[in-house]
Amino acid sequence: MTVAGVLGLFTDGTAPLRITAFDGSGVGPQDAPVGIHVKSRRALAYLVQAPGELGLTRAYVSGDLNLLGAHPGDPYPLLKAAIAFREVRRPSAAELVEAARVLGRDVLRPVAPPPQELVPGWRRRLHGLTHSKARDAEVIHHHYDVSNAFYERMLGPSMTYTCGVYTTPETTLEDAQDRKYQLIFDKLGLREGDRLLDIGCGWGGMARYAAARGIRVLGVTLAAEQVEWARQATEDAGLSDLVEIRHSDYRDVPETGFDAITSIGMTEHIGVGQYPTYFGFFRDHLTPGGRMMVHTITRARNDVRGRGRALMDRYVFPDGELTGSGRLISEIQNIGLEVVHEECLRPHYAFTLRDWARNLRDHWDEAVAEVGEGTARVWGLMLAGGRIGMERGYLQHHQILAVKPLDGGGTSLPLGQWWTR
Repeated sequence: MTVAGVLGLFTDGTAPLRITAFDGSGVGPQDAPVGIHVKSRRALAYLVQAPGELGLTRAYVSGDLNLLGAHPGDPYPLLKAAIAFREVRRPSAAELVEAARVLGRDVLRPVAPPPQELVPGWRRRLHGLTHSKARDAEVIHHHYDVSNAFYERMLGPSMTYTCGVYTTPETTLEDAQDRKYQLIFDKLGLREGDRLLDIGCGWGGMARYAAARGIRVLGVTLAAEQVEWARQATEDAGLSDLVEIRHSDYRDVPETGFDAITSIGMTEHIGVGQYPTYFGFFRDHLTPGGRMMVHTITRARNDVRGRGRALMDRYVFPDGELTGSGRLISEIQNIGLEVVHEECLRPHYAFTLRDWARNLRDHWDEAVAEVGEGTARVWGLMLAGGRIGMERGYLQHHQILAVKPLDGGGTSLPLGQWWTR
């Protein structure tokens, strides 16, 4: 038995993948368009000691496992083919004994994970209360303070890290992001002179879009590098008199009476248990009749909630948690806001992830020079995995529009839909 043969024991041989290994062995179709190459025994140690997604992620991020027929900036073709591996074959006892002999005892010796990996969630919880201000600042720093130059290469000129809105699959990424801001602006019914609070404002895209139309905007984010970039972009656009970008936790914002509040790509970080506090903040900081918009990734079902799997929780979105759009709507209603519109943008996010991956692939050498190959591989893997999740429907993306009732109840909203798609 060979190294590739051992890995092949766990498949039924029908997946259109080729597996090769450092000992020259290979299994799977010779003409398979995609596959993986196991470069070292350290890769085997990762796979044996953490079977499944975590071990594969460690081997790949460390560079001990390479892709065949797919670019590391966009491993989507391989992941799509690898879905067949979800049907894992259970080897016989005799096969496992032979596999152990081939692999050797050294693959059982502990090996450190790649430096990009955080400790498991249960260990993180020993060092700080989940979603405390200090803990949230730490995890936001991990995710967003990677490098502004890296994000520029992946996100493109808009520097917008949330789902765009496409009119066709061929719509450009920049047009889709501009259309997203327009849709949110129009749904909120913003008018010149209104005050907008943008929670988790990122690099300030929504703030600049609104300010260019006469809106006074306060944007808050815990990511220091985002603050620096957003402030400079705001100044360059000549909008500093209308926009303040503040390095702050949203819970520390003392101002109230906002005409609108946006949460664009922020709710994923909040934690389901924190929803009453989060949406209560919206209620308490909106003026009567004010509107709020949640633009967020969700799960397909409302009867499940949970943190991301190994790749997401340990490498990308530590402490992130998703649930269904129905749960979000219920929580918003429960604290006294009236939900007036909701829509699913799931296909749009698949296109957005496709286009971010294309940017990363096209600027791969510069991205690697900026953050290192291991980190760049993490992002390529995340984009491809997210795209598959959106296409298959177990991940979704929703916009939820709600209003704070006027004193005495009711709203002054127009009859019918006041925006266009």
